[in-house]
Amino acid sequence: MNKKPTIRKRLGLELFRRIHRNNVRLHELTTLFWECTLRCNIACRHCGSDCRAVANQPDMPVADFLKVIDQITPHVNPHHTMIILTGGEALVRKDIEQCGIELYRREFPWGLVSNGLALTRERLDSLMRAGLHSITISLDGFEEAHNWLRRHPQSYAKALNAIKMLTGEKELMWDVVTCVNLKNLPDLPAFRDFLISIGVPRWRIFTIFPVGRAAQEPDFQLSDEDFTSVLNFIRDTRREGRIRLNYGCEGFLGNYETEVRDNFYECHAGVNVASVLADGSISACPSIRADYNQGNIYKDDFMDVWNNRFEPFRNREWARQGVCADCSMFRYCEGNGMHLHDGDGKLLFCHYNRISAI
Repeated sequence: MNKKPTIRKRLGLELFRRIHRNNVRLHELTTLFWECTLRCNIACRHCGSDCRAVANQPDMPVADFLKVIDQITPHVNPHHTMIILTGGEALVRKDIEQCGIELYRREFPWGLVSNGLALTRERLDSLMRAGLHSITISLDGFEEAHNWLRRHPQSYAKALNAIKMLTGEKELMWDVVTCVNLKNLPDLPAFRDFLISIGVPRWRIFTIFPVGRAAQEPDFQLSDEDFTSVLNFIRDTRREGRIRLNYGCEGFLGNYETEVRDNFYECHAGVNVASVLADGSISACPSIRADYNQGNIYKDDFMDVWNNRFEPFRNREWARQGVCADCSMFRYCEGNGMHLHDGDGKLLFCHYNRISAI
């Protein structure tokens, strides 16, 4: 497959580019992440945050985060603004339900991202009583590959048990996310069939970018041919229509655009997506580990920061450097995902350049 967009796809990209520029101009906040803890009950090999059981940063009190929610409430439609709790592992906190109830009372839908290790039937029922709207569970292949990545002997069994519980919850939006690497790559077709057999309706695939612990693991970095084969697998699976599969939101993919995910590529960080990090920093997508923080809730008004300090996310001309300097695709990708830039603005990973002609 030629990686360059066809004429028809370029027309679509041009139209979507106009839509994106309007999104930037309006910068409506539709997703707010709360990095509610840096503690985690496992120590994954690929963790970009380098989380562990005991974190140097104390958990932020729920009341402090709710002050942020009250600051944004007059400026957004709560029904159209999703609050997502992440970490670390959100479920190591015992007061998630307290936060959830307050979000539900304020009419914000809320969800969380979890490794599933602590998601018992009792905890799921408790979360749903607190208004849980959505949940994502990580499952990274079959038992050997998953436990290798997660570095916990019970991780696969617990995550699988969580997923089987979720298959019976018709009122809950949920999906499974898989980080593809050299360990689980050969099993993707069989793993897809397994997920379908246990009733998983939605599946997302990510590749692992070299940040945090992942930068030290050679088994995480796919060759250009392997990366392209993952895109081909996703495209072919989508055409089959047995499971709703999307490649992650990161990265411009040339002629694969709209064939491996539902929409054209768009980095929403700082445009529609913000986050409150564990130390109170106001940032965009919580996957951004370089210091692109724009303020802090303990000294700044969140909406003032959101409206006036996110210029690096909304005007990406600064990213037109290195491999991006003369790239004809820059008008569509604007230097790829913000989380793929280091503190000096250097791009760590270009998806488009990695697509090979196989």
